[in-house]
Amino acid sequence: MFKTKEVENLLEDYGRFLRLEKGYSAHTQMAYVGDVRQFFATQEGVSTIARLKEIDISTVRLYLASIYQREMSKSTVVRKIAALRSFFSFLQRKGIIEMNPVENIQGPRLEKNVPSFLTVDEMFALLNADFGREETGLRDKAILELLYTSGIRLRELTGLNMEDIDFTEGVMKVRGKGKKERLVPIGKPAMDALKAYLEESGKIEETGEKPLFVGLNGKRINPRTVEKIVDKYARLCGVKKISPHVFRHSFATHLLSMGADLRVIQELLGHESLSTTQRYTTVDVARLMEIYDRAHPRAKGV
Repeated sequence: MFKTKEVENLLEDYGRFLRLEKGYSAHTQMAYVGDVRQFFATQEGVSTIARLKEIDISTVRLYLASIYQREMSKSTVVRKIAALRSFFSFLQRKGIIEMNPVENIQGPRLEKNVPSFLTVDEMFALLNADFGREETGLRDKAILELLYTSGIRLRELTGLNMEDIDFTEGVMKVRGKGKKERLVPIGKPAMDALKAYLEESGKIEETGEKPLFVGLNGKRINPRTVEKIVDKYARLCGVKKISPHVFRHSFATHLLSMGADLRVIQELLGHESLSTTQRYTTVDVARLMEIYDRAHPRAKGV
Protein backbone atom coordinates (compact mmCIF):
# COMPACT_ATOMS: atom_id res chain seq x y z
CA MET A 1 0.00 0.00 0.00
CA PHE A 2 1.25 3.48 -0.82
CA LYS A 3 1.81 6.04 1.90
CA THR A 4 -0.88 8.33 0.46
CA LYS A 5 -4.36 7.47 -0.72
CA GLU A 6 -4.05 9.66 -3.83
CA VAL A 7 -1.39 7.44 -5.39
CA GLU A 8 -3.29 4.31 -4.39
CA ASN A 9 -6.42 5.72 -6.05
CA LEU A 10 -4.39 6.51 -9.15
CA LEU A 11 -3.29 2.89 -9.42
CA GLU A 12 -6.89 1.75 -9.05
CA ASP A 13 -7.81 4.12 -11.90
CA TYR A 14 -5.05 2.54 -13.96
CA GLY A 15 -6.48 -0.92 -13.32
CA ARG A 16 -9.91 0.21 -14.52
CA PHE A 17 -8.30 1.81 -17.58
CA LEU A 18 -6.69 -1.52 -18.50
CA ARG A 19 -9.99 -3.39 -18.27
CA LEU A 20 -12.46 -0.88 -19.66
CA GLU A 21 -10.47 1.04 -22.26
CA LYS A 22 -7.68 -1.33 -23.25
CA GLY A 23 -9.87 -4.41 -22.97
CA TYR A 24 -7.23 -6.45 -21.12
CA SER A 25 -8.24 -9.64 -19.36
CA ALA A 26 -8.51 -9.73 -15.58
CA HIS A 27 -5.36 -11.86 -15.54
CA THR A 28 -3.32 -9.29 -17.49
CA GLN A 29 -4.77 -6.44 -15.46
CA MET A 30 -3.71 -8.05 -12.19
CA ALA A 31 -0.23 -8.80 -13.54
CA TYR A 32 0.34 -5.24 -14.78
CA VAL A 33 -0.97 -3.57 -11.63
CA GLY A 34 1.13 -5.96 -9.54
CA ASP A 35 4.23 -5.11 -11.56
CA VAL A 36 3.67 -1.38 -11.02
CA ARG A 37 3.14 -1.94 -7.28
CA GLN A 38 6.39 -3.88 -7.13
CA PHE A 39 8.21 -1.00 -8.80
CA PHE A 40 6.84 1.57 -6.37
CA ALA A 41 7.71 -0.64 -3.42
CA THR A 42 11.35 0.19 -4.24
CA GLN A 43 10.71 3.93 -4.54
CA GLU A 44 10.60 5.10 -0.93
CA GLY A 45 10.45 8.81 -1.77
CA VAL A 46 7.44 8.57 -4.07
CA SER A 47 4.45 9.07 -1.81
CA THR A 48 2.45 11.70 -3.69
CA ILE A 49 1.38 12.26 -7.28
CA ALA A 50 3.64 15.32 -7.46
CA ARG A 51 6.69 13.13 -6.75
CA LEU A 52 5.86 10.91 -9.75
CA LYS A 53 7.36 13.60 -11.98
CA GLU A 54 10.77 12.95 -10.40
CA ILE A 55 10.96 9.42 -11.81
CA ASP A 56 13.26 9.40 -14.83
CA ILE A 57 14.93 6.84 -17.09
CA SER A 58 17.83 6.43 -14.63
CA THR A 59 15.39 5.50 -11.87
CA VAL A 60 13.80 2.86 -14.07
CA ARG A 61 17.15 1.46 -15.19
CA LEU A 62 18.32 1.08 -11.59
CA TYR A 63 15.13 -0.82 -10.82
CA LEU A 64 15.59 -3.08 -13.84
CA ALA A 65 19.18 -3.78 -12.81
CA SER A 66 17.87 -5.09 -9.49
CA ILE A 67 15.37 -7.28 -11.35
CA TYR A 68 18.06 -8.83 -13.55
CA GLN A 69 19.96 -9.82 -10.40
CA ARG A 70 17.00 -11.92 -9.29
CA GLU A 71 17.41 -14.17 -12.33
CA MET A 72 13.83 -13.76 -13.49
CA SER A 73 12.84 -15.23 -16.85
CA LYS A 74 13.19 -12.99 -19.89
CA SER A 75 9.44 -13.08 -20.52
CA THR A 76 8.75 -11.86 -16.97
CA VAL A 77 11.19 -8.96 -17.35
CA VAL A 78 9.63 -8.03 -20.70
CA ARG A 79 6.18 -8.01 -19.11
CA LYS A 80 7.32 -5.82 -16.22
CA ILE A 81 8.81 -3.29 -18.64
CA ALA A 82 5.59 -3.34 -20.67
CA ALA A 83 3.56 -2.76 -17.50
CA LEU A 84 5.66 0.24 -16.48
CA ARG A 85 5.60 1.67 -20.01
CA SER A 86 1.82 1.31 -20.04
CA PHE A 87 1.41 2.92 -16.60
CA PHE A 88 3.53 5.96 -17.40
CA SER A 89 1.75 6.33 -20.73
CA PHE A 90 -1.47 6.38 -18.71
CA LEU A 91 -0.01 9.17 -16.55
CA GLN A 92 0.86 11.10 -19.71
CA ARG A 93 -2.72 10.85 -20.93
CA LYS A 94 -3.94 12.24 -17.62
CA GLY A 95 -1.48 15.14 -17.85
CA ILE A 96 0.36 14.13 -14.67
CA ILE A 97 3.74 13.75 -16.40
CA GLU A 98 5.11 15.11 -19.66
CA MET A 99 7.62 12.41 -20.60
CA ASN A 100 7.35 8.63 -20.33
CA PRO A 101 10.62 7.47 -18.67
CA VAL A 102 10.12 3.93 -19.98
CA GLU A 103 9.34 4.83 -23.59
CA ASN A 104 12.83 4.14 -24.96
CA ILE A 105 13.81 1.30 -22.64
CA GLN A 106 14.21 -2.02 -24.42
CA GLY A 107 13.82 -5.35 -22.69
CA PRO A 108 15.74 -8.56 -23.36
CA ARG A 109 15.14 -10.23 -26.69
CA LEU A 110 12.89 -13.25 -26.47
CA GLU A 111 13.73 -16.34 -28.44
CA LYS A 112 11.15 -17.01 -31.12
CA ASN A 113 10.11 -20.53 -30.28
CA VAL A 114 8.50 -22.61 -32.99
CA PRO A 115 4.86 -23.12 -31.91
CA SER A 116 4.08 -26.58 -30.57
CA PHE A 117 1.32 -28.41 -32.43
CA LEU A 118 -0.26 -31.82 -32.92
CA THR A 119 -0.20 -33.70 -36.19
CA VAL A 120 -3.54 -34.22 -37.92
CA ASP A 121 -3.53 -37.88 -36.83
CA GLU A 122 -2.85 -36.92 -33.20
CA MET A 123 -5.59 -34.31 -33.27
CA PHE A 124 -8.12 -36.72 -34.73
CA ALA A 125 -7.19 -39.36 -32.14
CA LEU A 126 -7.84 -36.78 -29.42
CA LEU A 127 -11.17 -35.63 -30.86
CA ASN A 128 -12.30 -39.23 -31.38
CA ALA A 129 -11.67 -40.19 -27.75
CA ASP A 130 -14.38 -41.85 -25.67
CA PHE A 131 -16.22 -38.90 -24.14
CA GLY A 132 -19.30 -40.91 -23.18
CA ARG A 133 -22.89 -39.68 -23.45
CA GLU A 134 -23.18 -37.87 -20.13
CA GLU A 135 -23.52 -34.09 -20.07
CA THR A 136 -19.97 -33.50 -18.79
CA GLY A 137 -18.41 -35.70 -21.47
CA LEU A 138 -20.46 -34.06 -24.21
CA ARG A 139 -19.38 -30.67 -22.91
CA ASP A 140 -15.73 -31.71 -22.94
CA LYS A 141 -15.98 -32.95 -26.53
CA ALA A 142 -17.67 -29.73 -27.62
CA ILE A 143 -14.91 -27.69 -25.98
CA LEU A 144 -12.10 -29.60 -27.70
CA GLU A 145 -13.88 -29.55 -31.05
CA LEU A 146 -14.49 -25.81 -30.78
CA LEU A 147 -10.87 -25.10 -29.83
CA TYR A 148 -9.65 -26.92 -32.94
CA THR A 149 -12.32 -25.82 -35.40
CA SER A 150 -11.78 -22.13 -34.65
CA GLY A 151 -8.32 -21.67 -33.16
CA ILE A 152 -9.72 -19.36 -30.48
CA ARG A 153 -7.77 -18.47 -27.37
CA LEU A 154 -8.58 -20.09 -24.04
CA ARG A 155 -10.14 -16.97 -22.52
CA GLU A 156 -12.07 -16.30 -25.71
CA LEU A 157 -13.59 -19.76 -25.34
CA THR A 158 -14.54 -19.36 -21.68
CA GLY A 159 -16.01 -15.94 -22.45
CA LEU A 160 -18.42 -17.24 -25.10
CA ASN A 161 -22.13 -16.62 -24.53
CA MET A 162 -25.15 -18.34 -26.06
CA GLU A 163 -25.84 -15.29 -28.22
CA ASP A 164 -22.40 -15.61 -29.83
CA ILE A 165 -23.32 -18.81 -31.69
CA ASP A 166 -25.17 -18.53 -35.00
CA PHE A 167 -26.48 -22.04 -35.57
CA THR A 168 -28.03 -21.08 -38.91
CA GLU A 169 -24.92 -19.62 -40.52
CA GLY A 170 -22.46 -21.88 -38.70
CA VAL A 171 -20.33 -19.07 -37.30
CA MET A 172 -19.59 -17.57 -33.91
CA LYS A 173 -18.73 -14.10 -32.68
CA VAL A 174 -15.47 -14.01 -30.75
CA ARG A 175 -14.35 -11.17 -28.51
CA GLY A 176 -10.58 -11.04 -28.70
CA LYS A 177 -7.84 -8.91 -27.20
CA GLY A 178 -8.76 -5.26 -26.80
CA LYS A 179 -12.46 -6.23 -27.03
CA LYS A 180 -12.10 -6.60 -30.80
CA GLU A 181 -14.78 -8.82 -32.30
CA ARG A 182 -14.41 -11.22 -35.21
CA LEU A 183 -16.53 -13.89 -36.87
CA VAL A 184 -15.11 -17.41 -36.99
CA PRO A 185 -16.61 -20.40 -38.87
CA ILE A 186 -17.65 -23.50 -36.94
CA GLY A 187 -17.01 -26.81 -38.72
CA LYS A 188 -19.78 -29.43 -38.84
CA PRO A 189 -18.19 -31.87 -36.33
CA ALA A 190 -17.80 -29.03 -33.83
CA MET A 191 -21.34 -27.78 -34.44
CA ASP A 192 -22.75 -31.30 -34.01
CA ALA A 193 -20.79 -31.73 -30.76
CA LEU A 194 -21.98 -28.35 -29.51
CA LYS A 195 -25.64 -29.11 -30.27
CA ALA A 196 -25.38 -32.51 -28.57
CA TYR A 197 -24.01 -30.85 -25.41
CA LEU A 198 -26.62 -28.09 -25.38
CA GLU A 199 -29.49 -30.52 -25.95
CA GLU A 200 -28.32 -32.86 -23.18
CA SER A 201 -27.78 -29.96 -20.76
CA GLY A 202 -31.11 -28.31 -21.59
CA LYS A 203 -29.32 -25.14 -22.67
CA ILE A 204 -30.31 -25.35 -26.35
CA GLU A 205 -33.12 -22.81 -25.91
CA GLU A 206 -31.07 -20.36 -23.85
CA THR A 207 -30.11 -17.04 -25.40
CA GLY A 208 -28.48 -13.74 -24.52
CA GLU A 209 -25.43 -13.41 -22.31
CA LYS A 210 -25.79 -16.76 -20.58
CA PRO A 211 -22.46 -18.64 -20.70
CA LEU A 212 -22.05 -21.23 -23.44
CA PHE A 213 -19.99 -23.58 -21.27
CA VAL A 214 -20.57 -24.06 -17.54
CA GLY A 215 -18.77 -25.96 -14.81
CA LEU A 216 -20.19 -28.41 -12.30
CA ASN A 217 -21.34 -25.46 -10.19
CA GLY A 218 -23.54 -24.21 -13.01
CA LYS A 219 -21.49 -21.07 -13.46
CA ARG A 220 -19.31 -20.00 -16.39
CA ILE A 221 -16.48 -22.47 -16.88
CA ASN A 222 -13.06 -21.14 -15.88
CA PRO A 223 -9.79 -21.44 -17.83
CA ARG A 224 -8.22 -23.79 -15.30
CA THR A 225 -11.06 -26.31 -15.76
CA VAL A 226 -10.53 -26.27 -19.53
CA GLU A 227 -6.81 -26.89 -19.00
CA LYS A 228 -7.67 -29.94 -16.88
CA ILE A 229 -10.06 -31.21 -19.57
CA VAL A 230 -7.36 -30.94 -22.24
CA ASP A 231 -4.82 -32.70 -20.02
CA LYS A 232 -7.27 -35.47 -19.13
CA TYR A 233 -8.05 -36.48 -22.71
CA ALA A 234 -4.48 -36.01 -23.93
CA ARG A 235 -3.33 -38.55 -21.33
CA LEU A 236 -6.25 -40.82 -22.19
CA CYS A 237 -5.19 -40.89 -25.85
CA GLY A 238 -1.48 -41.14 -25.18
CA VAL A 239 -0.85 -37.73 -26.73
CA LYS A 240 2.07 -35.65 -25.45
CA LYS A 241 1.34 -33.18 -22.66
CA ILE A 242 -0.38 -30.18 -24.22
CA SER A 243 -2.16 -26.98 -23.27
CA PRO A 244 -5.34 -25.49 -24.79
CA HIS A 245 -3.13 -23.13 -26.81
CA VAL A 246 -1.74 -26.10 -28.75
CA PHE A 247 -5.17 -26.38 -30.42
CA ARG A 248 -4.70 -22.82 -31.69
CA HIS A 249 -1.22 -23.63 -32.99
CA SER A 250 -2.48 -26.83 -34.62
CA PHE A 251 -5.42 -24.98 -36.23
CA ALA A 252 -3.08 -22.46 -37.86
CA THR A 253 -0.42 -25.00 -38.84
CA HIS A 254 -2.91 -27.38 -40.45
CA LEU A 255 -4.61 -24.58 -42.39
CA LEU A 256 -1.26 -23.33 -43.67
CA SER A 257 -0.10 -26.81 -44.70
CA MET A 258 -3.32 -27.22 -46.72
CA GLY A 259 -2.67 -24.02 -48.64
CA ALA A 260 -4.72 -21.44 -46.74
CA ASP A 261 -3.71 -17.82 -47.31
CA LEU A 262 -1.65 -16.35 -44.47
CA ARG A 263 -3.83 -13.24 -44.23
CA VAL A 264 -6.96 -15.35 -43.90
CA ILE A 265 -5.32 -17.24 -41.04
CA GLN A 266 -4.36 -13.89 -39.49
CA GLU A 267 -8.00 -12.79 -39.60
CA LEU A 268 -9.28 -16.06 -38.13
CA LEU A 269 -6.74 -15.96 -35.29
CA GLY A 270 -7.42 -12.31 -34.53
CA HIS A 271 -3.77 -11.28 -34.90
CA GLU A 272 -3.20 -7.55 -35.27
CA SER A 273 0.11 -8.05 -37.06
CA LEU A 274 0.83 -10.43 -39.92
CA SER A 275 4.31 -10.98 -38.45
CA THR A 276 2.69 -12.79 -35.51
CA THR A 277 0.96 -15.18 -37.89
CA GLN A 278 4.15 -15.70 -39.88
CA ARG A 279 5.54 -17.79 -37.02
CA TYR A 280 3.56 -20.66 -38.50
CA THR A 281 5.45 -20.48 -41.79
CA THR A 282 8.51 -21.48 -39.76
CA VAL A 283 6.62 -24.52 -38.51
CA ASP A 284 5.59 -25.47 -42.03
CA VAL A 285 9.12 -25.09 -43.41
CA ALA A 286 10.47 -27.17 -40.52
CA ARG A 287 7.92 -29.88 -41.29
CA LEU A 288 8.82 -29.85 -44.99
CA MET A 289 12.53 -30.09 -44.20
CA GLU A 290 11.90 -33.03 -41.89
CA ILE A 291 10.04 -34.85 -44.65
CA TYR A 292 12.72 -33.92 -47.17
CA ASP A 293 15.55 -35.19 -44.97
CA ARG A 294 13.72 -38.45 -44.39
CA ALA A 295 12.58 -39.08 -47.95
CA HIS A 296 15.04 -37.57 -50.41
CA PRO A 297 17.84 -39.98 -51.46
CA ARG A 298 20.50 -37.27 -51.47
CA ALA A 299 19.24 -35.04 -48.67
CA LYS A 300 22.18 -35.90 -46.40
CA GLY A 301 24.85 -36.56 -48.99
CA VAL A 302 26.39 -39.85 -49.97
